[in-house]
Parts: sequence; C-alpha cells; structure tokens
Amino acid sequence: MTDADPARQPHGAVSGSDLMVRVGSALVLAPLAIGTAYLGGAAFAAFWGAAAIIVMWEWSGLVAGHHRRSAMIIGIAAVALAAVLAASSIGASDKLHDIRLAATLIVLVMGMLAAAAVAPRSGAPWVAAGIPYAGAIGVAPIVLRSDAEHGFLAIIFLFAVVWSTDIAAYFVGRAVGGPKLAPQLSPKKTWSGCIGGLLGGMVAAALVIQIGGIGTLTMAIPLGLALSACAQAGDLFESALKRRFGAKDAGALIPGHGGVMDRLDSFVAAAVLACIIGVAHGGFDAPARGLLIW
Repeated sequence: MTDADPARQPHGAVSGSDLMVRVGSALVLAPLAIGTAYLGGAAFAAFWGAAAIIVMWEWSGLVAGHHRRSAMIIGIAAVALAAVLAASSIGASDKLHDIRLAATLIVLVMGMLAAAAVAPRSGAPWVAAGIPYAGAIGVAPIVLRSDAEHGFLAIIFLFAVVWSTDIAAYFVGRAVGGPKLAPQLSPKKTWSGCIGGLLGGMVAAALVIQIGGIGTLTMAIPLGLALSACAQAGDLFESALKRRFGAKDAGALIPGHGGVMDRLDSFVAAAVLACIIGVAHGGFDAPARGLLIW
C-alpha cells in the first residue's frame, strides 16, 4: 500500500503525473490479482508465491547490508517452499492437509534460524523477521482461497477492504489534513486520513457482503473496521522499517508505488488477521466461511 496520506511527497499536492502513474500501475495489477483469485489453484499460488519471493528479496536488500546474498538465498528458499507446501495442502486429505500446513510453519521457523545465523548478531532479528513477513504474503491468501465454496469471495472481500482503505485514506488525508497520526514514523499521515480509511474499509466490507449475499452487516462492518485498522498498522510498520534503515522505498519494481513490499504492506497485515479469524472460526477446512459467515 502506498502511504495513506502523501507522506513521501513534498508539502502540497501530489503531482498529476505521479498520480496517473500510480493509477496506471493499479489498473494493471488489480485485474491480475482478481483474475488469479478467480482461477484459484496453481495460478493463485504461483502469483502469491512470486510476490512472497520478491518481498523477501526486497526485505533482504533493506535490512541485511553486505550479508544480503546469504540471507536472501535462505529467505527465498524458505518462503518459496512454504508457499508450495501451503498450496499442496489444498484438496489433500485431512491428515495430509494438517501435516503439510505444519511443515509450512516448520520451514519458516527453520528459515528464520538459518538466516539469523548468517547475519551479524546486531542484525540477526531483522534478517530473521523478514521470513515470516514474506512467508505470510505467500501463505495467508492461499489458506483463505483454499476454501472451495467461499474462498474467492473472501479474497475479494480482503481486496475491497484494503484497497478502499488505501484510496479513502489517501484522498481524505489530502483534502482534510489536520493533526498528524504518527509523525515519528510517517510525518505526513493524518488522523483525518486514518478515519477516512477506516470508513472506506467498513463501507467496502458491507458492500461485498451485501452483493455476495452471505453473512450479515452486523459482523461485516466491525470486521471491515478491524481489517482496515490492521491494514493501516501494516502501512505504518513498513514506514517505520524504512525509516529505521534510511530508505525511501523498499524497491522500485512498481511505477508510482516503489517495490512490491511497498504495495503489499497493508495487505499482508490484513491478510494475516483475516486468515487467523477465518481459521479460528471455520477451521482449516473452511477458513473463508469462518471469516465471512457468522
């Protein structure tokens, strides 16, 4: 996600050309994300597995310094294998399903330990933290989409909340301004943008539930609020991380947005929360149902 308010921009409005570049990138990426979500299966797993690998590469470049190569190789291997194991659990028998998901967690933990071992003692926690972060991007969406009955709608629900939060926060923050949200982390984010984002997320959640014809508004609205708040927290976390390591962006692969990690900072946080809620309520057999239907 880009900054909820124009935090990376000089004082004043974002230039029209910059905004057009952002919109152009979104018009390419959004249909690709929705299309692979509709297809599900290998296409969806490959899309998010690739995203996880790129995020691991960007994270390593951000925090690992001259140890980047070793940490990057270990991290990429761990998140790629975790995504493959999560994808292979789809449609498996109950016992095999549980074994593969357990193996997914073990791979991520072992990857963290191995990556930390090649880093200097002072940097080891940061190096290791990238593996569950990137791994979550590959695993959480796959787990939600694995629900054959409601998986696609759950992913659309998640997209709608996160994207609406991003858009509403950006434009409300620009239009209203006002007190800063967290100036020590992202100096130009405002409380008005935060509140606008929360409202946008709740409205999006309600619309998806109404159009999808499942669930209730009684649960959709607070769920949208929780996911929107989590998305904005994920955005602030990445802002703090980049400030910690003196970087403007995590990468430069996406015009107008920076790196893949910059684009997915909000999504990964919201996806993890959605996955936890879905699994806690519906189990691994029906995580999307657990998320959407109460």
